[in-house]
Amino acid sequence: MTQQDRQRIAAGLADRLSYAEIARRLDRPTSTISREVGRNGGPGGYQPQQAHRATARRARRGTPAPARDAGAPVGAAEAEIVEMAVRSGLPRTTARVHVDLLLSEAGRRTAAELTRRLEVSPASISVAVNFLIRNGYVRRERDPQRRCDIYVVDDDAWYHSVAISFRQTRDAARASLAAAEAIGVDSPVGRRLTRGGTFLERVILDMMESADRWRPLLS
Repeated sequence: MTQQDRQRIAAGLADRLSYAEIARRLDRPTSTISREVGRNGGPGGYQPQQAHRATARRARRGTPAPARDAGAPVGAAEAEIVEMAVRSGLPRTTARVHVDLLLSEAGRRTAAELTRRLEVSPASISVAVNFLIRNGYVRRERDPQRRCDIYVVDDDAWYHSVAISFRQTRDAARASLAAAEAIGVDSPVGRRLTRGGTFLERVILDMMESADRWRPLLS
């Protein structure tokens, strides 16, 4: 759990939100929130900075935390990458899964590894990876030895995500142009749909041509 998560917990407690509501806003299990608050002063005494330091002390006294991947940003920098992804429209758990894969040295993790590292439910991981796969950010591979799926992000994922965005936007542009034809291209609505569809079609074609031209940079 990040320090920012703990600050949001404190804000939720100050607003008299239930543990369930705080958990929903952070996309965490309710039990995680109740345990976090219970071991760090309770609802009336919870202090996010103290809780963060106390958790770090407990971790040092217990089993050492796994070493981070070489070269991965730490702490606030990693949290900022997640926040940028959330601001761009990704659900928070989806953003955290994507960033965790991006910052892993091998660029691959199992669902169980993601669940353990991010402290979210397997169901939340499933929703997140399915979204990322559907939009070309990651791909699914099967590990026959461990009999489990592995989620992989590699350099070519950037190209595939652009290609999927191209198809989706192109379909929207064509639907707009078809609707304009059905309504009448000389009507106010038809002209509006024609302008919008044509704009989307030209922009997305330029974007795909650019992606094809610069794809060698990913090799």
